[in-house]
Amino acid sequence: MDTNNLLTLPGGYCNSKKEYSRWLTREVKIGDIPMGGHNPIRIQSMTTIDTMDTIGSVEQTIRMVDAGCDYVRITAPSIKESENLANIKKELKARGYQVPLVADIHFTPNAAEVAARIVEKVRINPGNYADKKKFDLLTYSDGEYQAELDRIYKKFAPLVKICKEYGTAMRIGTNHGSLSDRIMSHYGDTPEGMVESALEFIRICEDLNYYNLVISMKSSNPQVMVQAYRLLVQKMVLENMNYPLHLGVTEAGDGEDGRIKSAVGIGTLLEDGLGDTVRVSLTEEPEKEAPVAIALVNRYRNRAQTFHQQVPPPIFQFNSLQNDVIPYHSKETNTFIGGSLVPRVAVDLSTSNLKDPNILTSVGYKYDVLNDKYHMGEQSVDFVFLGDQLPSFNMPGNLKQLYNYHTWQGISNPSNIHPVFELEEFISAARKDSALNLINIKNEDLQTDTFGQLPLDHTIVFILQTDHIHGMAEQRQFFLNLQEIGIDCPVIIKRSYAKEEFSGPLGDIMNPEEPLSKIQLYAATDLGALLIDGLGSGVWIDSPATPIEKIVSVSFGILQATRSRISKTEYISCPSCGRTLFDLQETTHMIRSRTNHLKGLKIGIMGCIVNGPGEMADADYGYVGAGPDKITLYRGKEVVKKNVSSSKALDELIEIIKEDGRWIENTEIL
Repeated sequence: MDTNNLLTLPGGYCNSKKEYSRWLTREVKIGDIPMGGHNPIRIQSMTTIDTMDTIGSVEQTIRMVDAGCDYVRITAPSIKESENLANIKKELKARGYQVPLVADIHFTPNAAEVAARIVEKVRINPGNYADKKKFDLLTYSDGEYQAELDRIYKKFAPLVKICKEYGTAMRIGTNHGSLSDRIMSHYGDTPEGMVESALEFIRICEDLNYYNLVISMKSSNPQVMVQAYRLLVQKMVLENMNYPLHLGVTEAGDGEDGRIKSAVGIGTLLEDGLGDTVRVSLTEEPEKEAPVAIALVNRYRNRAQTFHQQVPPPIFQFNSLQNDVIPYHSKETNTFIGGSLVPRVAVDLSTSNLKDPNILTSVGYKYDVLNDKYHMGEQSVDFVFLGDQLPSFNMPGNLKQLYNYHTWQGISNPSNIHPVFELEEFISAARKDSALNLINIKNEDLQTDTFGQLPLDHTIVFILQTDHIHGMAEQRQFFLNLQEIGIDCPVIIKRSYAKEEFSGPLGDIMNPEEPLSKIQLYAATDLGALLIDGLGSGVWIDSPATPIEKIVSVSFGILQATRSRISKTEYISCPSCGRTLFDLQETTHMIRSRTNHLKGLKIGIMGCIVNGPGEMADADYGYVGAGPDKITLYRGKEVVKKNVSSSKALDELIEIIKEDGRWIENTEIL
């Protein structure tokens, strides 16, 4: 293969951790729209219509293309669906659409071989294309393992040869939840197993002199997904490969949760210049996916074209930026923040009406007038910044109030009330809080004489800010600098977003029930990319254009997506496709309405067996389509009840949860 443009990746898994620099991959031809190389990051989505419904598939594809998709994927579970791709393609051309089509293949090599002669690209999953997935715990000797690889080679080679002959591209798409028994026996349910699963198939392709490949490492857990892609890049470079990457968080869900989870995973990788195509997998109509993906991608298109600003070089002589990021372990301060405690949430109420106690409803504290007390919810914030404004009512006892230093000085009884300092103020202050002192700081401050005068003590918490265009990288470097000089104060990550930039929804993806602004995507990227690496003891989103309740929801959503702080039920729901056996959007809404009070529970909602027990990854319970009007219920990856009528399936699932002692009645006030 052509290796002239291969990079040594001084950033470990990317070109640089200090400036935006896209990893240069091999260009792959997909119809008339090439990807990788110097091409723009492409957008993709997938139809949800039955593939045998030619007109329905065509019309949905057109809606997706009009929404911004460069490629459209269509499921081909058997030969008949593969053959019908020709009719879909013909009708699209008749209507003036030349969009490259991608056939989605899982268990049927013969269907893939048919589709590869028709469409521009096929996607195969190494875990179930030619390998075995029966959830058996097997032990393989070296000889047996190699024999299985030889068997896979023979089964996979015909498809590779057809793709070569017809000029068809291929995506080797590993999914976290569908690793084969053979891979699981050697690597377990790990990013290493995901990467090796793909590399085995890549090596077969290269042995057959076929290089028209795209690779993906999908998981419903953004942390696993990010680790897998980073490891894949490192392993590919070691083997002199630079295949383009297709990014996605699989089964992300719907609404705000689906968007935040997708942005955490996809945005983290885009920040470091990885990714050549993007698919946002939402349990919604497929044309809703493209605008979300475009909003994520455009941030880096603009950055690459307009900005070449580099994060200042490390202040201290160390090589941390050349290696994997090490989680930042802070001390615990005032038994409230840092250490092993979950990350805290701070919001700004300094411009709100502080004459009415009901203002706190928006931050998770509901005022009970009759009993003159507050009720907390699972998403009650930990800090409120009041600036220089004093409330005219008593605040909840477990909500910490933050004031500018000069205002704090005038408060006679500062119980549960703490000052926010500028760096110079703290150094010169005659009076400080005995429990908690918060200091606004930027990475560049670390190299000033002022910082050198900072009297470190056990009360300090940093509020880390940035105005750098590549803010995530600069804030990441701040943590690495602190680690190098041995400082372990808790750090609240703060990101500020200008009103003019975040004042409205993203085009036509606004959902009346789930308003969407760019704040969900950008904050999930900026904060999530740090939290996913174990950096930060708290988050603070500052966005004047965004209602306070939305900032709170986004903050907790980011913590949930990064598995940093669990405050609600998590739904792992696939985005639907032609294999789906029930209405996923309606079913997800139904299940959510009766279970969303079960904090910390993960429920997988899958439309078919392909996206069944494996793709649910680490779900506690599963609701999986098994046939028309038939549902199979899972505990983890174990079948508990088969072929339950869909009218009774949710009640049966709740009974299983109750039997396990994990059900609680919904008594939440908020």
